[in-house]
Amino acid sequence: MLRPSLSDRVKAGIDALTQADDLKDMVMIVGYPHIDQHGTFNSIAILHDGQQKGFYHKQTLPNYGVFDERRYFSKGRNQVLFDFAGITIGLLIGADVWQDAPIQALKEQGADVAVVVNASPFEAGKQDLRKTVLAKKAGDTNLPILYANSVGGQDDLVFDGGSMAVQPEGTIAIESERFTEQLQVVEFDIEAGHFTPDHQTNVLPLNEVSERYQALMVGLRDYVSQSGFGGVIVGLSGGVDSALTLSIAVDALGADKVYAVTMPYKYTSQHSLEDAEAQARRLNVSFTVCPIHDAVDGMRHTLAPLFRDNADERHKTEQNVQARARGMVLMALSNKFGQLVITSGNKTELAMGEPTLYGDMAGGFDVLKDVYKSQVFELAEYRNQLEDTPVIPERVLSRSKTDAHLPKGVADITALDTLLQAYIDADKSLAEMTEQGFDSEVVKSIVAKVDAGEYKRRQSAIGTKVSRRAFGRERRYPLVNGWAVG
Repeated sequence: MLRPSLSDRVKAGIDALTQADDLKDMVMIVGYPHIDQHGTFNSIAILHDGQQKGFYHKQTLPNYGVFDERRYFSKGRNQVLFDFAGITIGLLIGADVWQDAPIQALKEQGADVAVVVNASPFEAGKQDLRKTVLAKKAGDTNLPILYANSVGGQDDLVFDGGSMAVQPEGTIAIESERFTEQLQVVEFDIEAGHFTPDHQTNVLPLNEVSERYQALMVGLRDYVSQSGFGGVIVGLSGGVDSALTLSIAVDALGADKVYAVTMPYKYTSQHSLEDAEAQARRLNVSFTVCPIHDAVDGMRHTLAPLFRDNADERHKTEQNVQARARGMVLMALSNKFGQLVITSGNKTELAMGEPTLYGDMAGGFDVLKDVYKSQVFELAEYRNQLEDTPVIPERVLSRSKTDAHLPKGVADITALDTLLQAYIDADKSLAEMTEQGFDSEVVKSIVAKVDAGEYKRRQSAIGTKVSRRAFGRERRYPLVNGWAVG
């Protein structure tokens, strides 16, 4: 957006659309960055019969969370309407419709329909919120709304579609599927001022767990395909995180593009090996066992002279050598065969600083980066319910629940995630969390771990945002936090 050459590239794109013979008989509303002597604007162009008939500049520029529009764009100030086929159409972009003034101004200036073009990113529960907002805006203005939303993944964001036509009284006439591209024909009765047919389409309802699973699939699919990788590599540990990651990868990309490898060491249990192989066979993916004994022992031999005063091989440092040996194997396979390594660290682990830097954090995309551990179990159980034969072995689920490493004073994983959500997602203070029933010393200990792990998270792989507050661009904590807890 800041490159001086952008203006010429945009102009060439608009020209290509206006000159296309098969598009001249239709009106197109096309999003683009408009650049002129007054600034750069987030805009939509009206194209018809080989000409640009007009344009609209977005008025509401969000600058919170994942949005940085004020960094790039100037604020639009005028309403834009155009006449077509006997109706007057008003234009809005994205956040414009979340405010009262822009749509009210369209109504006052004689609009019959409001068309809203959006790139609204997914987070859990977002579609219900959109429906509530659109119903109120339509009802307040008695103005029908055509709401078109983008579909697909872009870096850590997923746009979940769910486009809809809203009647002037606020009911939903037509709703498109979520997470899938569609060409939907919507008719408008000019005399009645309503969309027809006036009934809800058969859209598959998605609860919070199922929509989160869909978002994770789309985010991984588009990141891999748009990055040019032919497939992915998953390190299978026999635990629930890597098992769920493998399932999402197969659903997103197909079994032929997923490669699983398990890397046992002398502490790896037979159960873990059996469960990793069982899931790989169940999902019909290529599976390899690559022991890391020689790699770990070689590194320990190299380090032995330096560690001679502390030879405890179960020390955390030595344990991290195992994780880094696995990371080295995965990255070597990636380099050799051109596949993207996807990691499986969850949000709870990242929050607590548990993953090993350059070890189990090594990879190009973290599927579960914005998924708390308790949600991992929900997603795994949801995926198992979709087929008669579970894709994630039941023993993996039961063993992972009993093997959870919990901080002192925390009863279970749900309690830990509740505390983390309060601090990370809801910005609660120590006092507020203590008032929720958490022990103050436990709260201080966990918050200190979250803050101390920021430097590590900043080096972690990108992952799909599915919550209100993900680790990444919308949680910009300094790496060096020398302030006192509180």
